[in-house]
Amino acid sequence: MVKFNKIDYGKWTEFRMATSNHLSTDEFRLVCELHATYYKHKFHKICTCSPKKIKRWIKDLNAIWNNGN
Repeated sequence: MVKFNKIDYGKWTEFRMATSNHLSTDEFRLVCELHATYYKHKFHKICTCSPKKIKRWIKDLNAIWNNGN
């Protein structure tokens, strides 16, 4: 079972508390960085023209967050 380290767990908890439906530049970067780290792929910023993929990445990261830290 994959779990966030303590720092990343805190960052993702803060991300989840956001009330906006839009990602800031920093939030977008956080999603890309954490997904690359925990799903073991090279860091890259996905195209913002495809909200479907970023939503999937957020769902993937929420699954790790649900595992606790």
